[in-house]
Amino acid sequence: MNSRPHDSSLAHVKRFQLNRVAFYGRTLFEYLKMFHLNDIKGLKAYKILDCPTGASSFVAEACNRYGINAIGCDPLFDKDTKVLQKLGEEDIDYVIEKVSNATKLYNWDFYTSLEDLRNYRSLALEKFILDYDETRQRKRYIQAVLPKLPFGDGSFDLVLSGHFLFTYSHKFNFSFISSSIIELLRVSSKEVRIYPLQKSGSEPYERMADLLSILDQHGASCKIVPVKFEFQKGSNEMLLLRHKDR
Repeated sequence: MNSRPHDSSLAHVKRFQLNRVAFYGRTLFEYLKMFHLNDIKGLKAYKILDCPTGASSFVAEACNRYGINAIGCDPLFDKDTKVLQKLGEEDIDYVIEKVSNATKLYNWDFYTSLEDLRNYRSLALEKFILDYDETRQRKRYIQAVLPKLPFGDGSFDLVLSGHFLFTYSHKFNFSFISSSIIELLRVSSKEVRIYPLQKSGSEPYERMADLLSILDQHGASCKIVPVKFEFQKGSNEMLLLRHKDR
């Protein structure tokens, strides 16, 4: 259950932190890699929650291309489409600038350049905005704020949470992170998958052992699982949670 040790060779690289939670997203293709989801067609049998969604297009693509029952929630989903479009564009610029100042923290195999990274982010935003504008009234996108979600126990078979809790752990205290993960577990009937396990500056989360102990006490079977995706160096693992009694 122990995560891979941090690469000490990166100690000299310029560090950075994201000073705000960016409204920034990924595509379905990236989700499949990040969360080790190998059978997209098999997900049709699942009801899925993406939390928080941000500007990701996973929900839009999963629903529209594959007929998967997926819902996204985010603190900003009470906002108008134009507001989210503008915020998404600004935050792409913000994050790309941060990455450009610390390129050695990243592997450039999947994304071949900063321009390629920007193209993926812009594509995700474009697909998300179009779907949000067309389907928000159908409750596909729900305003919600961790650590309290407006869903009943076991409402979703699979809960995905990407680039939030550990990425911004320099902004969140331990209580918020543990309470949020317990809440994600509460609304899931089968699995919770969380990626990545590192901070925005590529450092490992220093209280992972404490967190796993608390999750164990709350009835979670915890496993750190390798994934075939690594943009931040060392970010090739996810946290997989299941209920012990199910």
